[in-house]
Amino acid sequence: MLDACSRDHTLQFARASGARVVQREWTNFVEARRFALTHVSTPWTLMLDADEALDDVLREGIVAASEACDCYAMQRTTYFCGKPMRMWAGERLLRLFRTGRATLVAHPAAAPAIPIHEAWSCNGDVAALPGTLLHYSYPDVATYRSKYERYTSLEAAGLRPSVSRVVLETAKSLPRAIWLLFGRGAFLDGPRGWYVALRSALYPAVAARKALHYSSA
Repeated sequence: MLDACSRDHTLQFARASGARVVQREWTNFVEARRFALTHVSTPWTLMLDADEALDDVLREGIVAASEACDCYAMQRTTYFCGKPMRMWAGERLLRLFRTGRATLVAHPAAAPAIPIHEAWSCNGDVAALPGTLLHYSYPDVATYRSKYERYTSLEAAGLRPSVSRVVLETAKSLPRAIWLLFGRGAFLDGPRGWYVALRSALYPAVAARKALHYSSA
């Protein structure tokens, strides 16, 4: 387990469960995961975040996975305020792979040079696992807002200030919102879904506006 020098009871809980813990000061998401991979000594790697859990079907699927494939993808569902979100359901992520057969690449939503929203890609055959990876990232609205502000600020730092970008991304927010509400099913989740769909649609525009603000501050 890799711990970013946390100040809560993470270390005690992890060690009590038999985990070997490596500590490293936080830099960014991509560097942290790549560093963690250098400490894997087993033939297979299963990469999980602290706010993720395996459901019973996925757990059994991992145990029964064939050695014939190099990498396995799983479906992740993210929860908001204790409930699964339709627009965040069925996200396909590669998380189980033969050690040394996967690489990590960032996929930021607004600033291409910022190492966030990272994902593993496989240099071999990929198969799908049954079950669901449960992502408990947003236990309440305050946590969601805090992460939203943090991520948009990170991306803003990597953007060139541009009024035209702000205008363009703001104009694109409406079709994005419509797609998330009706194409991804956020409308069916009620006010929770509407709120997250709107905020997600505005994400690139918020990052662009912050970049403009930082340049004039």
